[in-house]
Amino acid sequence: MSYAAQSYHAVGRALMQRLQAQEAALPLANGECRSRVWLQGRPTGRVALFFHGFTAGPYQFVPLAEQLHRAGYTVLVPLMPGHGRLGPWGPERVPPLPTDPATYQKFGVEWLAIARSLGSRIFVGGLSGGGTLAAWLATERSRDIERVILFAPYLSSSSKVVDVMVRKLGGYFAWGPPPPGRQGLPYGYPGFGVPALATLLRLGDEVLRRAMRQSVAPLFVISSESDRAVGNFDHVALFERALVRQPLCWYLRFNRVLDIPHTMMTRAEGNAYEPLLATMTRAFFESQLTWAEAIAIAAKLGPNCTFPQAVAALGLGDRVSPEMAATMTLFDKRSMLQQGRRRG
Repeated sequence: MSYAAQSYHAVGRALMQRLQAQEAALPLANGECRSRVWLQGRPTGRVALFFHGFTAGPYQFVPLAEQLHRAGYTVLVPLMPGHGRLGPWGPERVPPLPTDPATYQKFGVEWLAIARSLGSRIFVGGLSGGGTLAAWLATERSRDIERVILFAPYLSSSSKVVDVMVRKLGGYFAWGPPPPGRQGLPYGYPGFGVPALATLLRLGDEVLRRAMRQSVAPLFVISSESDRAVGNFDHVALFERALVRQPLCWYLRFNRVLDIPHTMMTRAEGNAYEPLLATMTRAFFESQLTWAEAIAIAAKLGPNCTFPQAVAALGLGDRVSPEMAATMTLFDKRSMLQQGRRRG
C-alpha cells in the first residue's frame, strides 16, 4: 500500500473513531442522526462534503451519498451543530440550535479542512439551512472548493412578511404534519426557536452581499416551483450575482409538474424523483461547462438535433459529463435562451 493510501485510511479511521466517541457522549434522538462517512478502498482525490437541513439530520443525504460513493467519491455528511439531540422539545424547551452564525461558520471551516485531509478535489453541497452554510463556504473559501451544489438554500422564506417576523420576533414554531400523501420522517426536531432560524437568515444575508462584490466557487443553485418554504427570488439573485465573476455557475428550477418539495433529498420526504439528484450532482461536479455554453447547447437542441449532436457541433465533448444529457432535460430552456439574449 502506498504512503498516500496509508495516510488516507489513517485519517479516515481516526475521523470515524472521533465522531463515534463524540456522538456516543450525546443524547442523540436515534441512529439516523449520527454523522456519516463513506470511505473508498483507495484514495481517489475526490471528496464530497454535504450539510443537512435545518432541524433535520445526515439521513437526508444518505441516498445521494451512496450513489456518489459508488462513483468514486469519499463522502462526508456531518451532524450540524445543535441538531439531532434527544429531548422533550417544545415551546418551553426549544431545541439547542445555534443562535450565532459564527457557530455554523466555524463548523463549516473545520469540516472543509477535514475534507481536504482526505483529498485534493473538494465538492460541497447542502440542503436548506445546510445549503446556506455551503453557500457561505463558497464565498469564504472559494479557492479551496471545486464545485458547490445548493439544494433549495435558505436565503429567505417564500414570504417577505415572514422574513420580517423572523428577524424581529422570538417564540417557537412547530412543524405541522406532512402534506397529504407524503410520509415525512420522524427523525428531526418537531419545531424550533425562531431566533435559531433568524441566525441562518443572517448568514444568507451575508452570502448575498458577498456575491455582489467578490468571486465565489462555481455554484449550482437548485430551486423548485413547489417549494413553499424558501424564496426562489433570492436563489435567482444569488445565481446571477455569482455568474458575473464565475462563469461556471448554473441554475435550475424544478417545474411545478414534478411536485418536488423543499425537503427534496429523499423519496421518504416527498421527492418521487430522488435518483435525479445524483444525476444532476454528477453532471455539475464532472462537467466543465460555463453557463453560456449550456445555453449554447440548449439553443441547438430540437427535433433535428440531439444532445450528443449539439455537444459535438460545439466542440464540447471533452467538457461534458455523461450525466449532462439527462440533466439538460430538466432545465427551463426558454428561460435560458431569454437570458442568453439579454446577456448577448
